[in-house]
Amino acid sequence: MNFNVSIVDQQVRGLADRLRTQLEDEMGKKLDDTAARSAAFVVLCVKTLLDLTDIEAIECLTEGGNDFGVDAIEVGDTIEGEFLITLFQCKYRHADLEGNSNFPENGVDKAVKAVRALFNPQAPVNLNPRLQARIEEVRSLITDGIIPRVRYLLCNNGLPWKRPEAQNVIDRENFPPQSVHFEHVNHDVLISILQATQAVKDTIQFSGKAVVEDFNFSRVFVGKVAVGELARLMDSHGDRLLERNIRRYLGLQGNRVNEAIRDTLTSPSERPNFFFYNNGITLICSRFDYNALQNEDYKVRVEGLQIINGGQTCKTIQSTLANLATSTKGLESAYALVRLYQVGGEDANNLVRTITYATNSQNPVDLRDLRSNDPIQKRLELSMRDLGYEYRRQRNVGSAKPTEITTGTAAEAILSVWRQRPQQAKFRSGEHFGKLYEEIFSADLNGAQTVAAVLIFRIAENKRKRPPADAPEFVRYASCFAAMLMGEYLLADLNVALAQLDHRNFDRAREYIDTRGDEYFRRAIDEIGNALKKLYGDSEVSLQRLSATFRRGDLLQELRPISLERLLS
Repeated sequence: MNFNVSIVDQQVRGLADRLRTQLEDEMGKKLDDTAARSAAFVVLCVKTLLDLTDIEAIECLTEGGNDFGVDAIEVGDTIEGEFLITLFQCKYRHADLEGNSNFPENGVDKAVKAVRALFNPQAPVNLNPRLQARIEEVRSLITDGIIPRVRYLLCNNGLPWKRPEAQNVIDRENFPPQSVHFEHVNHDVLISILQATQAVKDTIQFSGKAVVEDFNFSRVFVGKVAVGELARLMDSHGDRLLERNIRRYLGLQGNRVNEAIRDTLTSPSERPNFFFYNNGITLICSRFDYNALQNEDYKVRVEGLQIINGGQTCKTIQSTLANLATSTKGLESAYALVRLYQVGGEDANNLVRTITYATNSQNPVDLRDLRSNDPIQKRLELSMRDLGYEYRRQRNVGSAKPTEITTGTAAEAILSVWRQRPQQAKFRSGEHFGKLYEEIFSADLNGAQTVAAVLIFRIAENKRKRPPADAPEFVRYASCFAAMLMGEYLLADLNVALAQLDHRNFDRAREYIDTRGDEYFRRAIDEIGNALKKLYGDSEVSLQRLSATFRRGDLLQELRPISLERLLS
């Protein structure tokens, strides 16, 4: 028995037991033990590789017939005219715990055909409704000129696909390497991410002069390190150096920053300029020591080493140098600026979180955890607890109970329902805790408003995932817009403005949501349908066009002005 395979099997069985009800609800059918474990393996792969919660991973599922072999899909935010699509195809061998089975060739063939068909807006496809809605959303982005970067993860609890047979299936399609990347993931990869943190000890060779300073009970060491030394650190310790890093490695292909790093390192004439082109690396450790009697070229011993900014750079350096087939002339003069912080004491975690936020906030990353200790988040937690709800300020691997609310859900709900920005709630989630944070979590936001928004949003989202039999097609794209209107209906029934919704009338608000929520949703869908008719008349509108309509917020001009006076009239 392979040890890592057995651990993954244990994880899969645990997820299947714990998430059976949610998996059956999502897939719309009863699952036997085998089917539940297969679905649980998909969830395990998605949540581990994309750093999602159980529920977020389940929402990525698309399997269920007519799925082109796509078991899950995650569509990233649009950044600088590009967006990343991550596809999963997962093959789980239930009885084989040796890990000796190859990823099947027919699975590779399905993956290749999926990429060829799904991302061509003109190619007709017949998919299950859930996948069809997501793919038409993607095609709508492509039609608008947004460039897709496809990362296809082929996952199993065994060996990669056979070479050259299965590999030839990929190679003969000749996909542009900057657009499509196929990657094998197995038990060893999953365990390397899931394994408990192990303290990293090593000695880092700095080059030339350095600056060392002690202040505020912390120590700082700033100098330059050769790219070869950074590659050695990554070769020695791998992803254990990145466990505190809030950005996942996106690979060389399809990431322009990483491609620029590679291009600089592969050009002999450009290598000496690497130091000036790169923003540098930020490291933290629990302790560092060096020989203070020398003047330069320090060897710095470190304990508890982690990369909190520059993980992308280090992984790209490692990959590029490992595959460098051209001349290595000038590589010895390629350096990166390195800032090493020694942090410790009772406030170490808060300091690390603050440093990480400060050094990453200019990039499109998930900042939820880093905002978790903001005063507004703590106030919301206290306010919501008094209302009978638990606010998860920090990410948690478990499934959220009905009385638990995550910060991510709260942000999307508030932006949709009370800020009346449904298109940004749906399609700019990467900015919810960045550029849009102050608008969403304003100083006057209270726990009652937050919970009410989430309860409304949950109704709209449930209808999106499992539309009623007579629901129009646009329901799969309209949940945030419907939630916006439902919030107005609630305020009208309460006969209050948003500022007056608080703990004193919360019980009445919750009662209205519980008893009239479905009615609110039907009313919102009727209003959205009328707005669509104003835009398009009686002509048939494709799913791609519907997706674009909601993404761009074209309907807002037809649905506004939304006001209490209008709804009470």
